[in-house]
Amino acid sequence: MAGPCSARLLQGEAAAFTAALRTLVNNPQFSDVVFVVGQEQQKVFAHRCVLACRCQAFQGMLSHGPAGSEDSPSSIPPQGPFILGNVQPEVFLAVIEFLYTNSVTLNSHIALEVLTSSVEYGLQDLCKLCIKFIKDTLSLEQVCEALQAAVTYGQTDLQQHCLAFIEGCTVAVVQTQGFHELSDVVLARVLRSDRLAVDELDLVQAVREWAHVSSAVLERPVSEVAALPVQELRLPLLAPSELATLESQNQRDLLIPAESIAAAWRSHALKKGSGVPSHLCRPRRGTRPRDHHRHLDPHAK
Repeated sequence: MAGPCSARLLQGEAAAFTAALRTLVNNPQFSDVVFVVGQEQQKVFAHRCVLACRCQAFQGMLSHGPAGSEDSPSSIPPQGPFILGNVQPEVFLAVIEFLYTNSVTLNSHIALEVLTSSVEYGLQDLCKLCIKFIKDTLSLEQVCEALQAAVTYGQTDLQQHCLAFIEGCTVAVVQTQGFHELSDVVLARVLRSDRLAVDELDLVQAVREWAHVSSAVLERPVSEVAALPVQELRLPLLAPSELATLESQNQRDLLIPAESIAAAWRSHALKKGSGVPSHLCRPRRGTRPRDHHRHLDPHAK
């Protein structure tokens, strides 16, 4: 039996507490810090003690007095305004909402940017909520942007989810704007998959279109921007007539190194994938069968 002086932690209704704190989100009453957010220069009001106790990044930002102040770090709460010009007000308010309530209101327009902010501010729990929302609402138009963000921020689970989505509807994905905006590193990662539901000839054309867009945006030659992804194209899978057409097209933009095309021709001449990395001879899930594929199989008799 517990003694008369023993203590127990008793908890009231969490929902009521959260609801009360929600009333303080962007509420100028009793606010002691102001942010000016985005190109719209929208004012966002907050409470220094809440931000500092919930987020180390804000604690560091708010621990110093105004520039030129001789006071100790904690003697004068800085009023701001703190200028945050590179974040959308809706995104910043979602971060503030999470800090006050441990919950967040997301939509497909801001989820990836809130994920970015959660990483920048070191908010792991918010990051997890964003990833769950993104996975639950992933769409054809957003999957490449989500994959790019997942790779950038090292979110392995989200990477795998996005790649599985792309593998399931590759033909549609390669036609999206998001596909044309992938970095060369992320595109190369996609092209390593055996499970892409697209034929290699169509995939070569998709990479060519991506390379021309990237070349225009980056103002660099097609061959330079595409150097990494084209290493993952499985040219030995193409039939001789397709390879001849590809070689003719390649004379105009130099997308593919001549030695890669020569290696594909050599595999036809020798009737085996000699001198070509084995994975470049392996059909993908969406590869249309060609007669010569039986010669590329190292286990074929």
